Amino acid sequence: MSTADLAEILFCCRLQESDHPSAEQVRRAIDDRFGACGGDRSACVAVVAQEAGDHPETYMTRMRWALSTVSEAYREFTTAA
Repeated sequence: MSTADLAEILFCCRLQESDHPSAEQVRRAIDDRFGACGGDRSACVAVVAQEAGDHPETYMTRMRWALSTVSEAYREFTTAA
């Protein structure tokens, strides 16, 4: 999955920027949430769309956090390739 795909899944997780999650916590949260969606990325995307509609004032900030956090959490996997 791409960084954007993983960020959408992280967006749906309960982790918050204020939690200062470790890379391992981020990867585990993404794995857990993806599993909870039955391995269906579109189910996670639906949650992102719902949240964007319900909370447009915080959507961009949270998505920026999700993108940068995923980039950092998966850095070792992308640089090894």
